[in-house]
Amino acid sequence: MEELRPDDARPSGRGSRLATGLVLLGLVVVSVNLRPAITTVAGVMNQVPGVFGVDPSLLPLLGTLPVLAFGISGPIGPWLARRLGTGRAVAVALLVLAAALIVRATVPALLLPGTFLAGMAIMTSSVLVPQIVKANRGTGWWTGLCTMGFGLGAALGAGLVQPLEQAFGGSLPSALAVWAVPALLGAFLIHRSGGRPTAALTTASGAASATASSAAHTSTGAADVFTPLRKQRTAWAVTAFFGLQAMLYFAITSWLAVYLVSRGLAPADAAALLAWFSLAGLPASLLAPVLAGRPGILRIMAPGLGLSVAAALLGVLMAPVELQFVMVGILGVVQSAGFGLAMALVVIRSDGPQSAGRLSAMSQGFGFALASLGPLGAGLLHAMTGGWEVTFWVLAAEAVVLAGAGFFAIRGPLVSVEAAEATEQAAPPEQAVTKATFVP
Repeated sequence: MEELRPDDARPSGRGSRLATGLVLLGLVVVSVNLRPAITTVAGVMNQVPGVFGVDPSLLPLLGTLPVLAFGISGPIGPWLARRLGTGRAVAVALLVLAAALIVRATVPALLLPGTFLAGMAIMTSSVLVPQIVKANRGTGWWTGLCTMGFGLGAALGAGLVQPLEQAFGGSLPSALAVWAVPALLGAFLIHRSGGRPTAALTTASGAASATASSAAHTSTGAADVFTPLRKQRTAWAVTAFFGLQAMLYFAITSWLAVYLVSRGLAPADAAALLAWFSLAGLPASLLAPVLAGRPGILRIMAPGLGLSVAAALLGVLMAPVELQFVMVGILGVVQSAGFGLAMALVVIRSDGPQSAGRLSAMSQGFGFALASLGPLGAGLLHAMTGGWEVTFWVLAAEAVVLAGAGFFAIRGPLVSVEAAEATEQAAPPEQAVTKATFVP
C-alpha cells in the first residue's frame, strides 16, 4: 500500500476544489514572476548606462548574471523547503525577489548585485514548482500552465517596460521596481501550498516510513541499495535534456535578431520577429506537458522535439527573408515545447514530491550552468567564421544530441530519493543506514 504523505492529506468536497484551485492559481502567478526581472532589463539595455551610471563594458555581465545565479543556486530550494515547507520556501524566495527588484532599481550601485540576487531568488522558486505540482498530484495541465506562465512573464516584462516607463513619467527605475508588486502577490498566494517542513515530519512519520520500506524490501527479497541522485542515470538524462534545450534557447534569443539584421531586415523588424518567436511558443509550452502525460506520445515526443528543433534551425538559416516569419514561428513552437517537456519530465520521471524537488534542483542547476555557454559559444563561432552557417549547423547538431537525451530520459527507473531520505531520518544517529535503489 502506498504511504500517505502529509502533502496528500487535503480537505474533501468543495473545500478541496477551492484549495486546489488556489494552489494552481498561486503556481501560475509564481511562474509569471520568474522572467520579468531578466527581460525588463534586456528590453531597455541601451538606457541602463545613462540612467544607472553603469560602464557600458559591464552590460554583457549584467545580461549574464541571472543565468550564472541560476547555475549556482539550484540546491537552495530543496534545502529551504525541508526547513520551511515548499510553499513557504517559494514565498520567502519571492519576497527576496521583490526586495532585490526594488533595491537594484532605487540604488544604482546595487544594480549588478541586485540582479544576481534576483536570479538566485528566481532559481530557488523555479526548482520548487515541479515539487508543488507533484505534491498536489497536478496533471499535465498544471505543468503546462506553469511553463506558459514562464513565457508569458518573459513577454510581459519585455513588452511592458517601456509603456510603464512612460506611465511613470519617464522614470525607468520605477518601471523596473513595480514588478515587485506581482512578486508580493505570488508570495501571498503560494505560501500555504506544498505541505509542512520535511524535517518537522520526521518524528511522526520517518520511523513508520523506514519500517514499511524495510518490510517491503524484505518481503520481496530485494538486496539493492538506494542509489544517490548523482548516480541515477535517469536523473542525468533529464538534466541533459533540460540543459541542452536551455542552451539552445539562450543562444537563439541572444543572436536571432542580430542574424536577421545580417539577412537584410530592419532592426525593428528583427526585434518584432524575436518577440514573435516567444509568442508563437506559448500554446506549445502549455500543450507539451499535457501530451507528455500520454506514454505513447511521450515516446515519440521526447526524441522528436530535438530533431524538430534541428530542422527548424536549418530552416531559419536557409529560408529566404520572405519566409522568416513562418520559420521563426515554427522554431518558437518547437523550442517552447522543448521547455514544456523539460519541466514535465521532472514531474513524470520522479516518484514523489521530494524526488521532484531534488531532480528539479539538479536539472535546473546544472542545466542553467550549461545554458550560460550557449550565447557565448554562438557568438564566438560567429566571430571566428565571420558568418552564421557554422553557428546554425553546430546548434542543429546540439539539437540532435538533445533528441538523444530525450530518448534516454524516458527510459529506465523513476528518480527516487524519498525512501532513502525517510530511512536516513528515521535511523538513530549512531547507526549506519544502507541506501538502496528504488525500482518502481
